[in-house]
Amino acid sequence: MTLVIAIDGPAAAGKGTLARRLAARLGLPHLDTGLLYRAVGRRVLDRGADPRDAAVAAAEARALTPADLDRPDLRGPAADAAASAVAAIPAVRAALLEFQRAFGRARGAVLDGRDIGTVVFPDAAVKLFVTATPEERARRRLLELRARGIAADPDQVLAEIRDRDAQDANRPVAPLRPAADAIVIDTTALDAEAAFAAALAEIERRLAAG
Repeated sequence: MTLVIAIDGPAAAGKGTLARRLAARLGLPHLDTGLLYRAVGRRVLDRGADPRDAAVAAAEARALTPADLDRPDLRGPAADAAASAVAAIPAVRAALLEFQRAFGRARGAVLDGRDIGTVVFPDAAVKLFVTATPEERARRRLLELRARGIAADPDQVLAEIRDRDAQDANRPVAPLRPAADAIVIDTTALDAEAAFAAALAEIERRLAAG
């Protein structure tokens, strides 16, 4: 039986950092499923098309290659917006669903995204939902952008975080929400080390309970 750990949560809550650290500690592969949608969004933008165009987005999702996940332009406001748009398209989600399941089933994995515990792996052994206040997530995103030399306005970053939250939570397909049996970890007042310790303790407790 392969061990699958599903980690969901909104943008900039810290789930990616946490997922990578847990995967390394547990000796499991890691997949940032958000990169799949970012890569599809970028492919659509490369064609000069609108990421909300369902036919184009679905075609690009079916044509996605592993090399697309290594692109250097998968972060930032444009990629965020494109990813959110294509993620709301049912045909895109369907095209990427089997990729994610095959990855996790191969030899277990830690997967992070927005619908891992609710749709991709509803039977995952452990489900975490990592969150933080919009203000704290905007602060982290601002620091991340500035570290990459990208000028950003704090009010605009917060507005983009809130808009993304609304899009993800209200989309008709696989909306962002905690699975009924997910362990919620609020990282607002936690640094990366404290969040990792809390998550690892919950995982060990859940696995010990069977």
